Order: sequence, then C-alpha cells, then structure tokens
Amino acid sequence: MDNFRSRYRNRRYLAHVSILGTTQLHKRNPITIACWSMAFPGFGHLLLNKYLRGYALILWEMFINQKIHLNLAMVHTFNGQFQAARDVLDPKFMSLYIPVYLFAIYDSYRTAVDLNKIYVLAQRENGRFTEFSIGALEINYLDKRKPWLAVVWSMGIPSVGQLYLHRIVLATFILISTIVIVWNSNLILGLHYLILGDWKISLSFLDKQWLMYFPSFYFFTVYDAYANTVENNNLFNDIQKKLLIEKYQPAGHLIAIGDKKHADFGHV
Repeated sequence: MDNFRSRYRNRRYLAHVSILGTTQLHKRNPITIACWSMAFPGFGHLLLNKYLRGYALILWEMFINQKIHLNLAMVHTFNGQFQAARDVLDPKFMSLYIPVYLFAIYDSYRTAVDLNKIYVLAQRENGRFTEFSIGALEINYLDKRKPWLAVVWSMGIPSVGQLYLHRIVLATFILISTIVIVWNSNLILGLHYLILGDWKISLSFLDKQWLMYFPSFYFFTVYDAYANTVENNNLFNDIQKKLLIEKYQPAGHLIAIGDKKHADFGHV
C-alpha cells in the first residue's frame, strides 16, 4: 500500500485490498513455512505473500531440476535403483541447486519470524486500510468465505481455490504451472488408460520427471486455499469488531467484544 496515496497513512498495515487480491499479515508457524520450502522452494514464500520471491524460486527450482533430472533420480532411488539414479544426474548444475534450496528454507523461516513481529506491531498501532477496491476490470472486497469450499474447489482443479479467494495473480500462476506439468507429464493420458484397466500402458505414457512436480503443487494449493480462507475470515471478524467498537458504542458505555457468544455490557 502506498503511504503517500492512501487516505490512511500509517507505519504498518494489517492488509491491503486491491482489484488483484487481498494481501494480509497474520501469525504463521515458521517451522511450517520452512517445511513447505523444503517440499518445494518458493512455496513458503507464497504462504507469506512474498509473491515475487516465491515465483522466482519456483521457476528456478523447476529449471535446475529439469537440468539435473533430480525428480527422475528420486524415482530410481525409491525403487532401489541407485546406479540408475547416479547415471541420470547431471553434476554440472548440482552446485547451483543446493545453495538456492538451502536459501529458500532459511529465508522463508527468517521472514516468517520477522512478519510475526510486524503483525504484532500492526495490531497495536491499529493501522486502518481500505477494505473495498473497485476498478474498470474488477471489484474486490473483504468478506467471509467458507474454508471447506475453498478446499473442495482446490481439490477439483488447482488454482480455483485461490480464485475463490480472489487471489488473481497467484491463481493464474498456479493454473499455468498446473497446465504445463499435466501436459508434459501426460497425466491425463495416463489416467485415461488406468481407468480402462491398462496400467502397463498407463505407466509407459507417464513422464516421471514432470509427474513428480504434481503432488507438491496439488497439496500446496489445497493447504494454501484453506489456510488463507481461515485467516481472511479472522481479518474480517477483527475489522468488524473494531468498527462496532468505534462507530456504534453507546456514549458512556463500554462494549467488550471477545470470543464469547454474547457481548458483555457494562458502565464505564
């Protein structure tokens, strides 16, 4: 959010609502973030809403992985074919892969710790932000959504759960990545013959190097859609609570709005 253009000029903001999506601060478990970076470099940064860094790390991981045939070597290793795994690896790019992989884990953990501190400060400063954005192409607004529905949509087609949350750029990136992975791995064709009961032909069509990307992308989109829907709802509840206290509190009374089912009223 641009501090010089926004009508709310604060040091820190809890969220930013634009026509391309809602970006917000909330507490995250740094270990969980680091684990997602271990699963696929860049995923941890996407969970932190560090999109440019996340996209760069994901593209780098796929580029280097394709060069050294790491996924194919992993498949051979799982099958106990250790010599075949050594044969397919290209050592020329191995030295480029390991430092970036370790950096992705370290940087996502460090950033998660720092953003948790910034979130606490933003909460104390009560930084207001625009909750509604309208433009020539889109309308976006802060409201509540159902986490289970985001999971169902993500399980159906990766990226649709993100689209349900109005995260346009991330949804586009995940959709394009999914199409590339599914196309190059021949996953649809493999599933077709598997349904027909011809599993040997199904295996022969699959490209294992590309197929190994799919599980990580698939489960990440499901987790990301669920986690961000929950936090989006928490942000909505927090903003509504502050609005009720600031605008609709009777003069001379204090309305305490907490986790209880009913509000407590008391004289000051």
